[in-house]
Formats: sequence, C-alpha cells, structure tokens
Amino acid sequence: MSLKKDLLPTLILQLPIAALIAITLAANPARAVDAVADTAKDSSAEVVKETPKETMFQAGRSYFARVSDRLADSVTGKSDELINRAMEVIGVRYRWDAELPQSGLDGSSFVGYVFKDKLGFLLPRKSTQMSRVGKPITREELQPGDLVFFNTMRLTFSHVGIYVGDNKFIHSPSKGTSVRVDDLGSLYWDKRFDGARRLDGSDNLGDAERQELLNEVNKLKRKSRSL
Repeated sequence: MSLKKDLLPTLILQLPIAALIAITLAANPARAVDAVADTAKDSSAEVVKETPKETMFQAGRSYFARVSDRLADSVTGKSDELINRAMEVIGVRYRWDAELPQSGLDGSSFVGYVFKDKLGFLLPRKSTQMSRVGKPITREELQPGDLVFFNTMRLTFSHVGIYVGDNKFIHSPSKGTSVRVDDLGSLYWDKRFDGARRLDGSDNLGDAERQELLNEVNKLKRKSRSL
C-alpha cells in the first residue's frame, strides 16, 4: 500500500492530459467540465498574449488590401458608370492643386475626383504615386477604367488620365485648357506615353504614402460625422 502511494504522483505526472481528463471525468463529471474549461481558457489566454499587435503600417496595408479588392470589382463591373461620370466633368477648367469641379481640376485631381465620387475610393494625390497603385499593363491590354500615364514635364508619370476605350483617354491637360478626351495615337501623346496601370487590389506604395492616405480617410470620416 505504501509503494502505491509513492508511485501514484509519478504516474500522474507521466500521464498525458487527455488521460487525466478521462480519469477525472469518470470520478467527477462536473469537476472535469470545469477543468477542461479552465484549460481552454488558459490556452486561449496564452495565444492572445503571444500574438503581436498589428503595427500602424500593417494595419494600413490590410486596410488598402480590403478596399482595393472591392475597388477591383467595382472598376470591372462599373467601368461604364465610371467613364460616364468622367465625361460629365468635360469642360471643367484646369486649375493647379484644386480638387473640386467647382473650382477646377488638375491632371491628378481630376482622376482622384472621379474615382472618389463614383466608387468612393481614395487614390494618392500625385500622379507619380498613382503610378504605383495596381498592376502595370501594356498598351494592348488597356480596358476602360485603366489609368494611363505620360511624361509631360521631362519627369516620368508626371501626368495621368483615364482610358475610355477606342484608343481614347479623358484628362485635364494643362493650364489654359479644360477636361477633354484625346487620342493616344496622336503625335504628342503617343510620344509621351509612359505606361498604364489596372487597379486590381495591389500597390507598392511606401509606408509614408499609405499613412498619408489613411489620414485622409480619417479626415473624411470625421467630416461626415460632423455633418
């Protein structure tokens, strides 16, 4: 009897957890349920404790991944609506660093306005930043709603427009002009064509650029709540 008492603690230590639960269940079912619940609670607490918090920039990336996925679907399914909205802005005068049709639109703000107004999506403010959103495509792959870029200031991706089909694109060209449709095949634009992007849910923006967009999103949210 004494030998059994001495061996019992050692045997218990060597038994797997599942076996201990089975033994406890046979002896006292209610107590076993509590023990299982406590074990699960402890395990859950350890998982939560060990999971690192998402950094600000990781949160930014996941946010834009989710929004961009919805945007890709929207551009694919609503390209006609997007182009129609862009066409409604034809005739609005060019104005540097303006963001609303009432005051005028420059090249990148025109594109940003159309996408935000029609699809509720915020693009970066500068055309050079827009050139890093989505995936690059060839001229032969262009579809309505794709972004087209040009080198108009001896600087790559210094101008942007929206492809509308039939080798045409809509944009706000320069000071003294207004939003209009031009032909990609014309001598001026053909010579300065700098590539195209399709908004497919991807981007290679820097952390600072992504945070800048997140700040703009938060600013818009605060503004809508105050209305």
